[in-house]
Amino acid sequence: MTIKIEACSQNDLQALQEISVETFIETFQAQNTPENIQAYLENAYTLGKLQKEMEHNNSEFFFIYYNDQLAGYMKVNTDDAQSEEVDADSLEIERIYIRSGFQRKGLGKFLMNRAITIAKDKKKQKVWLGVWEYNRQALAFYGKNGFVQTGSHSFYMGDDEQTDYIMTKIL
Repeated sequence: MTIKIEACSQNDLQALQEISVETFIETFQAQNTPENIQAYLENAYTLGKLQKEMEHNNSEFFFIYYNDQLAGYMKVNTDDAQSEEVDADSLEIERIYIRSGFQRKGLGKFLMNRAITIAKDKKKQKVWLGVWEYNRQALAFYGKNGFVQTGSHSFYMGDDEQTDYIMTKIL
């Protein structure tokens, strides 16, 4: 078994879009209407939007490979790229998604550990993220890894206002 994490570049834009759409659908399709999923995808994962996010100086995307197969990805943000206004000593994990066929292999933990290393390298004091209140698997994963709920915010899936819990880990 080999696990490899690589930073994404503009050359990876198409693959990033494909895995973003695939993993988002896998994660949220069962609990949301097809119309709301489609509306979200058409806004969040266009090539133009992903390219703009990738070009932001304070955002980074990473692919994780399992035995040389693209298994998932992560996006982290600092400073003005964060999706919420937080203090300057924070790093946001905006997205960690693992393809369903690669789940339960510890890959999410590898990505989370990379985010924590990035945060420490950037002299950040905490790492935070948003998790949908009904994503029990993710809530349990982050709780087991030292994240605690510190707030909540609205997340719109199409026209459906949902609640994400803000979870934070002090480094």
